[in-house]
Amino acid sequence: MYIKFSSFALLLLLYANSTAQNLQFERQIKFETSQGMETSTYKEVLDFYKAIAEYSEKITLEDIGMTDAGLPLQLLTYQQTDVENNINLLINNGIHPGESDGIDACMLILKDIVNGKIEFPKNVNLHIIPSYNIGGMLNRNSTSRANQNGPKSYGFRGNARNFDLNRDFIKMDTKNMEAFARVYHRLNPEVYVETHVSNGADYQYTLTHLLTQHNRLGYELGTYLEKVFKVKLENQLAEQNLIITPYVNVFGRTPDRGFSQFVDYPRYSTGYTSLWNTLGLMIETHMLKPYKNRVLQTKAMLEIIADISSTDAKKIKAARKKSTESFLEDKYYKFNYKIDSTKISKLEFKGFESEMIESKVTGKRRLKYNKDKPFSKSIAYYNNLKPGDSIKIPDYYILKSGWKNVIEKLALNNIHYETIPNDTIISVEKYRILDYDTYNNPYEGHYLHYNTKVFTLNSTTDIKSGDYLIPVHQNGIKYLLETLEPMMSDSFFNWNFFDTILQQKEGFSGYVFEDYAYEYLEQHPKLKADFLSKKESNKSFASNARAQLNWIYKRSPLYEEAHLNYPVYRVFN
Repeated sequence: MYIKFSSFALLLLLYANSTAQNLQFERQIKFETSQGMETSTYKEVLDFYKAIAEYSEKITLEDIGMTDAGLPLQLLTYQQTDVENNINLLINNGIHPGESDGIDACMLILKDIVNGKIEFPKNVNLHIIPSYNIGGMLNRNSTSRANQNGPKSYGFRGNARNFDLNRDFIKMDTKNMEAFARVYHRLNPEVYVETHVSNGADYQYTLTHLLTQHNRLGYELGTYLEKVFKVKLENQLAEQNLIITPYVNVFGRTPDRGFSQFVDYPRYSTGYTSLWNTLGLMIETHMLKPYKNRVLQTKAMLEIIADISSTDAKKIKAARKKSTESFLEDKYYKFNYKIDSTKISKLEFKGFESEMIESKVTGKRRLKYNKDKPFSKSIAYYNNLKPGDSIKIPDYYILKSGWKNVIEKLALNNIHYETIPNDTIISVEKYRILDYDTYNNPYEGHYLHYNTKVFTLNSTTDIKSGDYLIPVHQNGIKYLLETLEPMMSDSFFNWNFFDTILQQKEGFSGYVFEDYAYEYLEQHPKLKADFLSKKESNKSFASNARAQLNWIYKRSPLYEEAHLNYPVYRVFN
């Protein structure tokens, strides 16, 4: 016996079965099967993303560039409509793979989207890097996060070459960052989110936010981020009974004494993305809170960020456009931002009482938080910066042709430049490095310079065929200023790209140079007068024959031009 279906009825049945199947993407991740105690391995994450990309026609998964681990960086995109006015939201997970909250949260969000449990905004293109630090994720352990409350095992902070990738965005030492630059500049996202876990103190919050510093972001976009986006984010989380505070930027002391906003220099992701006027935000969950809570609250916060991005899409795009135009019209660029202590915001902070007790280990005084004594009190929060310096913006930079490592970084960041076809002579501003300090300890493969000071010289200069002409007034104007002006905190000079100019290559033997020095002073009375004055006023100099000869040598034609002369010239129309 059998039942005969009409063709129409059969089609209805097939459609119903197909619809039911499409609403059931049943693959479970380790977070779910372990009741929120574990996180997935790199292979498990990749297998999940491949499976969900096969399942939904709205999801694509692609390889973009290689990483230091010898494996490609993946990018997942969920896009419902092909509309020019859509917002691009880019979420970067696993930059520190021990901080895996966002890795699991994003997989849960994607499951809810394809299973119809959440309605993701149609005007938001969702882009996810499943795990940025693949090498660190493969280096799995259960011990390196000494203070962290779960998951049971996780990846390591350093990548395959032991770089901290969240210090690599400007210097670009890693293949990971080269791949990220391709992703970022292709998408040109309006909103960038990175997921982290941290602990500098103990307090009641599971969630903290670290937004791009609004004064440095500047103009309409900075105002929108501080006055609108942040307020909406905090309010919508509160509607779900989720409390959040700005990232607690204290170490070795308690936050109830007040704290300041973290300054995200361009070495960090949100500092880097702000150079192209992207709204940047790090989600920083508190590592002492249970892993399950951290993941679910990260998920909720990501969904709210997508919702605000959708609702305010036109505002965000307009503010970004206006801010970009404003920077292109500026004559001066502000830098060297410091905390403005005259502007104090009040923050209602939910913490724990603390006391200093005797350590059973060292016998010294130690900090102890008492979780049985929560408090809520108004504290000082310093979230305004003011610039300490400014510099006139040139129309062009000229980079000497030998500095291939620099031009390669510019090219990876979509900076337009031209190769000068013929030898010529033009008027330029040159920098001579007057002074700088260098940290004694290595930092991410470098010995960083700081407190860099320069002397500016206007001169006509021989420009050779093959040198690079770089227009400053382009979309990457802030990137160019932050990298090529040596006084900037994260300039290429301070990151040691130009260290060879700091070493003198030629010198002199005193017994030969003595006669030349005498004749040169006799031929240059003004120089001789300066020399005698210095001898008279400086006893140390007067007693050091080598120092005196060296002083004359460095002011003579024999002194090499390359020493301390910065090979990037400033040109004004």
